[in-house]
Amino acid sequence: MAEFLVKVADERGHLMQQVEIGYSEAEVRERFQQQGFLVYWVKPKGMLTAGRGPRHRRVKPGSFLVFNQQLFTLLKAGLPTLGSLDLLIKRQKNVYFRSLLQNVRDRVKGGELLSEAFAAQNVFPKIFTTTLMAGEKSGNMEEVLSRYINFQRLALTFKKKLAVSLVYPALLVSVVMCMLVFLVTYVVPQFAMLYHDLQAQLPAITVFMLEIGTHAQRYAPAALLAFVIVGLILWRWKATDRGAMQIDGAILKLPLIGDILLKYQVATFSRMLSTLLAGGMPLVPSLETAGSSMSSRRILNGVRQASTRVREGQTLAHSLEQQKMFPELSVEMIEVGESTGALPAMLNSVAEFYEEDVQTALGAAMALIEPVILIGMAIVVGGILISLYLPIFSLGSSIH
Repeated sequence: MAEFLVKVADERGHLMQQVEIGYSEAEVRERFQQQGFLVYWVKPKGMLTAGRGPRHRRVKPGSFLVFNQQLFTLLKAGLPTLGSLDLLIKRQKNVYFRSLLQNVRDRVKGGELLSEAFAAQNVFPKIFTTTLMAGEKSGNMEEVLSRYINFQRLALTFKKKLAVSLVYPALLVSVVMCMLVFLVTYVVPQFAMLYHDLQAQLPAITVFMLEIGTHAQRYAPAALLAFVIVGLILWRWKATDRGAMQIDGAILKLPLIGDILLKYQVATFSRMLSTLLAGGMPLVPSLETAGSSMSSRRILNGVRQASTRVREGQTLAHSLEQQKMFPELSVEMIEVGESTGALPAMLNSVAEFYEEDVQTALGAAMALIEPVILIGMAIVVGGILISLYLPIFSLGSSIH
């Protein structure tokens, strides 16, 4: 995804200029038009903001969670918004975050709403600014901020658990790759030089391995350059609508991994949507906000199409079912939530169910992948070493 600078006007004629994350200019323009804005232009941010400083940086989730907890405490204690911001700015040690908060404070002092001031920074999550806007409209800022803090806590906890589950396999794969590169590009060529000096008769498997090592050492820089070029091409292609759709489709079709990624996206979407609805936001704007936060282009497009159908009068469950993308169980649970009038609570249940399912499936996958990696490493490394030392064993036996 990329950043685009957007200039729009609302129904009252108020002009706004902000940075929006999207996959293409057309996708961002269509998103604002569906929300009822008059779009003047949409341009890639990089073409317009060079030299304006590190505006693309993000505040660390942990620091942002602590800030929201402190803001909630101060507002609940009865302090005004400006006073709360002044106190938090003084306590903030991160220079970049402090500069953002100072700009927010200045904007609020100038008459802007708190949600508008945070949105103008182009850094904070859209779900956060939307939640603040819901609190300002309902007059219950403390409650919606408390819900958002709970959402942050759960999301961070879930991400940390996933990260911990992936640390050992990632480390194992890295060690294996480094070992193989070292063996093939350094150790094997050394044996090639040794056997060339001895001019011994070599087995076919040894000759084959020596050829691989010699060519790998010779063409390693070219192979690395080709790898980087292909990676850049894929990265640029993923930024296009067609590329993002095809890459997402390929990833989601992967055995085991694709199912886990889909359930993770469903859990994230459900928790975001629940948080927004519980804060008092209408269903369609909540759908658009939650959908725009999805990293998968297929999920994003599916939610956008579902929000269009909901706007036309269809139920959320039926709209999602028509996309043939969300798991059947999640659609059925959402349908029950709609029929009973407890949609936010049911969406929370959907999120909790799939988060637990993702952790269980990921644990089972890692338990399967780790021994497969170890066995594969033993076979490959053992095969290389045997092929290299086989002539030495033959020479030793011939001497006896």
